[in-house]
Amino acid sequence: MSAYPFKTDIKSLDTPCYLVSESTLLHNMEILRSVMDKTGCKILLAQKAFSMYSAYPLMKNYLSGTTASGLYEARLGHEEFGGETHVFSPAYKHSDMAELVKICHDIIFNSFEQFELHKQTVQKSGRKISCGLRCNPLYSEIETDIYDPCITGSRLGIVPKVFEQHELDDMIEGLHFHTMCEQGADVLARTVPHIEKHFGRYLYDMKWINLGGGHHITKEGYDIKLLCDTVNYLKDKYGVQVYLEPGEACALNAGWLITEVLQTQKNGIDIAIADTSAACHMPDVLEMPYRPEIIGSAEAGEKPFTYRIGGPTCLAGDIIGDYSFDEPLSSGDRLVLCDMAIYSMCKNNTFNGMPLPSIYLEKLDGSTELVKSFGYEDFKCRL
Repeated sequence: MSAYPFKTDIKSLDTPCYLVSESTLLHNMEILRSVMDKTGCKILLAQKAFSMYSAYPLMKNYLSGTTASGLYEARLGHEEFGGETHVFSPAYKHSDMAELVKICHDIIFNSFEQFELHKQTVQKSGRKISCGLRCNPLYSEIETDIYDPCITGSRLGIVPKVFEQHELDDMIEGLHFHTMCEQGADVLARTVPHIEKHFGRYLYDMKWINLGGGHHITKEGYDIKLLCDTVNYLKDKYGVQVYLEPGEACALNAGWLITEVLQTQKNGIDIAIADTSAACHMPDVLEMPYRPEIIGSAEAGEKPFTYRIGGPTCLAGDIIGDYSFDEPLSSGDRLVLCDMAIYSMCKNNTFNGMPLPSIYLEKLDGSTELVKSFGYEDFKCRL
């Protein structure tokens, strides 16, 4: 039996590469679909976390559509996914708005000023577009400042004091709240009273409420009943359509980054240099930061052989982490890093001329398809 949670032979793949599993995506989709069925809410794929559109034919059978952070993501969702296309940006360029009104169903504005600036473009589009405002309920439980949209000084969302100073235009049909990051339904349940305290009186006049992303719905142990109870409470009290827009939950645990050890060396500790880069191929390892799991490894010192694993770039801090193994590592060994479908392909880069990893898809029938490979031109065309 394979030691890996997939059937693909890792020796058959060109490294570095991402391998994404349709069966795991399907598992996540079925969970999300069950939430929609139990509550009547609509769930959108947040493409900022996962925009591998070769998997969209499977996913679009389960979700209501996509949400985007700008024109290009909106186009991708419209062209490749279908369903509803939503967009939010802290500020829109006039040229982008002229294109967005051709394809979007919902456009969410970050301020009253942004709405007024683009209102006529929406009106003249000839399409029924639902407009909304992003609001800041002044409450979150996110510990890492870079991911906290409710932190003091945040540019994201309208705070209550400012909101109360404006009249709501009849075109405003919904309110959007994004306050979470990789969190459970208990956090959402504790957030709702703050939403109601500051914005509840306005929700009675809305057609929809969007609770944003950050919901870890497909994580093992997630309290789905509490999520459904919370969604149903809002729906029943205010008579609104509820939207959720998770990104991570859609592709959680559905992908791996496979890398090959190029060499090992010593400098006070044992070091292994791999053909993948934290800085280029999994930037969140440095940004969040976090230590991804490697199959067959343990924490430093737990197993007989400990290595600091880093990438081949010239960045001194291009370090994936310290790991221990049952056997010594050597050139040619392959390592499998977990949960690499999310915030990887959509954030990777070619710093130092690093090649972009190939992308493979393990199909439901167990076969493996090379979706895309990259070469020198993909590096050159960015410059």
